[in-house]
Amino acid sequence: MNRLRSTGLALAGLLVFLCIWEAAPRLDLVNPAFLPPPSTIPAAFLKEIRNGGWLVAVWESLSHYLVGLAVGAGAGIGLGLVSGMFRWFENLTAWIVRLLRPIPGLAWVPFAIIWFGVEPRAAIFIIAIAVFWIVFFATQGAVRGVDRDLVEVAQAFGFRSAWSRLVKIMLPAATPGILVGLRTALGQAWMAVVAAEIFGVPGIGQRMMQASSLLSTDIVVVYMLTMAALYGLFDTAFVALQGWLLRWRP
Repeated sequence: MNRLRSTGLALAGLLVFLCIWEAAPRLDLVNPAFLPPPSTIPAAFLKEIRNGGWLVAVWESLSHYLVGLAVGAGAGIGLGLVSGMFRWFENLTAWIVRLLRPIPGLAWVPFAIIWFGVEPRAAIFIIAIAVFWIVFFATQGAVRGVDRDLVEVAQAFGFRSAWSRLVKIMLPAATPGILVGLRTALGQAWMAVVAAEIFGVPGIGQRMMQASSLLSTDIVVVYMLTMAALYGLFDTAFVALQGWLLRWRP
């Protein structure tokens, strides 16, 4: 009963939001060229579908997203594991991390263009940078948080090498924390997609910039909602995968 009530309240809130959004441009409270009413969005979406632009843009952005996420998350997990397991490595890289961590992903755009040109590799680089730090710190923290008693027990049973400790103790125990970082990275990567494509790389970001330059704000909203829907699908799938990977937990 409570769940049904919560769902009803959520739907009511969404309906009120859509009604206010619809009324604002129709009552000339907001210029419709700047904020189109939601009733115009389905027609704009069908237009993009028919001309083939939507499918091409989504395919391009998905390729950048998946590769950038894989590269950034892979590097973050790898270096986070090493930094979490070996104090000397953490000390060695401490000032490098402090120097590079505060630099926002957009600040790397000029170098991405210089190094890779206006090509998909540049977008992948920006997305990977946005993802890397989240996964790195999540992995490092998860490894640091592993119960030291587990490590001592593993050593007592003969798992004394770094590799055996990693496979048998560190990685399984740190997996929940790493997965939390990866889930956060899923959303961060989508936010980085637009930033990575606005300088000319084909994809959703480029299509949004083209539409905004023509004041086709209904098309902009179409792609904003597309990104939200895609993120929802990825997040739902990841939660299911997370539950399967952690099925051993009580």
